[in-house]
Amino acid sequence: MAKREVKLTFAEGLITEPVIYNLGHTFKVITNIKRANVSQETGWVDLELEGEMEEINRAISDLRSKGVEIHPIDSSEHIDY
Repeated sequence: MAKREVKLTFAEGLITEPVIYNLGHTFKVITNIKRANVSQETGWVDLELEGEMEEINRAISDLRSKGVEIHPIDSSEHIDY
C-alpha cells in the first residue's frame, strides 16, 4: 500500500461539506487527518491518504473536481494528478 500526505485547502462553500468522510466511503483509501485549521470562511487540512496508488490518484482527482486545492506536504514530492 502507498501513502501520500497532502495539504487540502477548502473554500467557504466546502467548509460544511463532509468531504473527507465521503472520500473514505467513495474510494478505497484510508484517511488520517494530521493537522487542521477550519473557520467559517476557509480551512486547510494536512491529510494522509493510504491505499493503492490508483485509488489515491482517483480520490485526489475527485477532490480537485470539487474545487479543493491540493498541495504535497513534502516539497520534494511531485504530485501529478
